[in-house]
Amino acid sequence: MVSARCKMAVKEELKKLGLHFMVVDLGEVEVMEEMSVEQLKLLNIGLHSSGLELMDDKRGVLIEKIKNAIIEMIHHSDEIIKTNFSDYLSEKLKYDYTYLSNLFTEVQGTTIAQFITAHKIERIKELMMYDELNITEIAWKMNYSSVAHLSNQFKKFTGLTPTQFKQMKDKKRSPIEEIGNLNGTIS
Repeated sequence: MVSARCKMAVKEELKKLGLHFMVVDLGEVEVMEEMSVEQLKLLNIGLHSSGLELMDDKRGVLIEKIKNAIIEMIHHSDEIIKTNFSDYLSEKLKYDYTYLSNLFTEVQGTTIAQFITAHKIERIKELMMYDELNITEIAWKMNYSSVAHLSNQFKKFTGLTPTQFKQMKDKKRSPIEEIGNLNGTIS
């Protein structure tokens, strides 16, 4: 689950099954009752109709937790990103970063660093569209060492400078769910 819409869909499906949830968060659901095999099956069918799925594979669950931690930090936090992502992920998920990195690359076909960069670029687009911060403030907020570094990375991923992007009439952004996926599309 990577958005409020996903959380709402999960809550609705749980309610339909008469299940009471304690936690419905990004990539995680905790219900009060013990779920039967039939309830799990019905939940999976309901979630599938919303484009979601249950994950019971431990590696897959860990990958989702990595993605959700990154998305949470980049897209859903108003705090300035000050920490090193490798330290943040290791601390949050209680695994050695090398293990997380190798697993992510093996399963996703891309590195955590590339996934993070793709999300940072998308967040930068969003911040530029809001037009509340200038490019220097955005660079600082997104923990870039300089505006030049942000601009170079932005151009590498989008083919446009931040100024060119800002001047576009039809600014294209990607849904969070699609950012950094194997197809590598960033628009």
